[in-house]
Amino acid sequence: MATAFVDSVAAPGPRSATLKSKRDTVSRAEGWRRRGPLLPALVFMIIVTQIPFLFTLFYSTQSWNLVRPGSERFVWLQNYVSVFKDSQFRSVALNTVVMIVGTVIISVALGLIFALLLDRKFIGRSVVRTLLITPFLVTPVAAALLWKTSLFDPSNGIINWLLSLVGIGGVDWLSRFPLECVMAELVWQWTPFMMLLILAGLQSMPSDIAEAARVDGATPLRLFRELTLPHLRRFIELGAVLGAIYLVNTFDTVYMMTQGGPGVSSANLPYYIYQRAFLGFDIGQAAAMGVVTVIVTIIVSTLALRLIFTSFSGTEEAA
Repeated sequence: MATAFVDSVAAPGPRSATLKSKRDTVSRAEGWRRRGPLLPALVFMIIVTQIPFLFTLFYSTQSWNLVRPGSERFVWLQNYVSVFKDSQFRSVALNTVVMIVGTVIISVALGLIFALLLDRKFIGRSVVRTLLITPFLVTPVAAALLWKTSLFDPSNGIINWLLSLVGIGGVDWLSRFPLECVMAELVWQWTPFMMLLILAGLQSMPSDIAEAARVDGATPLRLFRELTLPHLRRFIELGAVLGAIYLVNTFDTVYMMTQGGPGVSSANLPYYIYQRAFLGFDIGQAAAMGVVTVIVTIIVSTLALRLIFTSFSGTEEAA
């Protein structure tokens, strides 16, 4: 009888399995209760982004031009081959890279300068900060029209009026320097974003370390190079990646200011895809270009974000 009692204690049997199953059920229920509020957003995201992308993948394998009814047929990867053979596509891709890299570098440099200035206390700092933030709050279409008509207009533009005061004749900026004009407008609009991000990094830096460095005789330049800039590196990288991801999708500024011209000298990938789809009516090649752009953007942004998150996690572990 004692042996039977010991055996029953040593082998809990189905009762413990039932208790474990209940715990697992409670844990799963708790997990679904926490994830439940996110399901509508997830479903909405899938409907709005993933399903259209699947249709785009399907269209990219079709030879389909809207001006030729009945021309739709399956061509496998022929559209992708045509895309990479297209010299205009390569030129537009280069324009996109130049536009993104140039805009991001100049915006980060100006944002760093403005952030360093705003980190100091002076009379009217809040007013100056508000004025510097304003360009980021302007609608991109309105900002592009403002720059096109008020600054770069060859007859009534402010830039040509200023040049006329020193005897320089009028310049048709949008015809002679279309890509540079688009980049100037984008820099004007994205510098406040970089400034705010870097300013947040400056205000998160411990003040006692900087004070100790000043007491030890560190010059302002050395303090910036060896203390401030390494601390801001993560914020600068994050701003550069976020800005680049957004600038890949820039369409309204190019459309409103230059319409991609002259030729394709100021066209970027979104605008060229728009031209091929809605002006050339070549749905198959436009879809293939869109897929290539999305894949390249995902690869580059994933690698960049992984480096940034590694930097952030490494800094937190060191702290």
